[in-house]
Amino acid sequence: MISSQTIQVSLDELKAITKVDLGVYDLTGMVVATTMAQNDIAGNLIQGFAESPADSQVIGAYHLLKILDEGEVLYILVARGMSDDVYMVGKIAVCQIQNLVIAYKERFDRNNFFQNLLLDNLLLVDIYNRAKKLHIEASVPRAVFLVETKAEKDGIITEILKGMFSPQTGDYITAVDESNVILIKSLEADASPEAMESVAQTIVSMMNAEAMTNVRVAYGTVVQELKDVSKSYKEAKMALDVGKIFYAEKNVAAYGALGIGRLIYQLPVNLCRIFIEEIFGDNVPMDLDEETMNTLNKFFENNLNVSETSRQLFVHRNTLVYRIEKIQRSTGLDLRCFDDALTFKIALMVVNYMKYLDNSEY
Repeated sequence: MISSQTIQVSLDELKAITKVDLGVYDLTGMVVATTMAQNDIAGNLIQGFAESPADSQVIGAYHLLKILDEGEVLYILVARGMSDDVYMVGKIAVCQIQNLVIAYKERFDRNNFFQNLLLDNLLLVDIYNRAKKLHIEASVPRAVFLVETKAEKDGIITEILKGMFSPQTGDYITAVDESNVILIKSLEADASPEAMESVAQTIVSMMNAEAMTNVRVAYGTVVQELKDVSKSYKEAKMALDVGKIFYAEKNVAAYGALGIGRLIYQLPVNLCRIFIEEIFGDNVPMDLDEETMNTLNKFFENNLNVSETSRQLFVHRNTLVYRIEKIQRSTGLDLRCFDDALTFKIALMVVNYMKYLDNSEY
């Protein structure tokens, strides 16, 4: 609901223009906002007017008018002065405050609508009925971007996002928990994966520059209908989790580019444990040292090319071969063989997934 501070600003601006004192009261006669230094009108008179069928009333030097919200009396406006001009100023003030009430109410309702939409709390018919009422287009390409942040940074990041993306262009910012801010981004009909990646990278860069904090951004696929926005949200959530488990070095994760990580993430835990036992037995490499991990990552990046990997790591070829054979002795897998290298790579990803599950609060 609209705040008293917002109403006070509006009254102050009107008084500066018209030189007429104005006050807004609730239905019990309590002051909400006023420009009057001294208030001579009794609260019971305001309360009585609120309960009467009249739209306006003059009591002494005061013009009383009702501020309505969908036909119901919300506030009473008081304009001080005897002339007809004062009455017209009061009518203008009523109109302005009623428009402010509608705008703030619509803003709150939009936020509430998108929260329920993301969480699948709306029936299909309600989605389209409420979207029409809130002036939200139903058939627009959209994607959900999830910005993971810390609770204490949440307010800052939300404000930065609101400065970057505006409802006027069809973009909406909301949240359904304390750790993530959600951007529902309106896109062009032919939006490419590169364009979506650019949006995510821009968010990361802006947060780093403006909020002095590192964030992780994940996004789902493009959906064409408003009813499918929750699907993109679920995809973004999965992308965020999968990215943290398997691609921790990246700040951006796209659901459409998760690869085999997405498959492993959806495997039952028992199946993962059986697979690990079959591959490693009792020698599960839960924590490989940094040197070994760098060697493995570079070796896989270079498509199992020993010579190129040793050159990029600045080590002798025999040193690299020794490291590979050391892994072979402990696991029985020769990483120079494609099948064994593929098995080892997948097994390491499964191990990372199990470590994530063990460390998870859930």
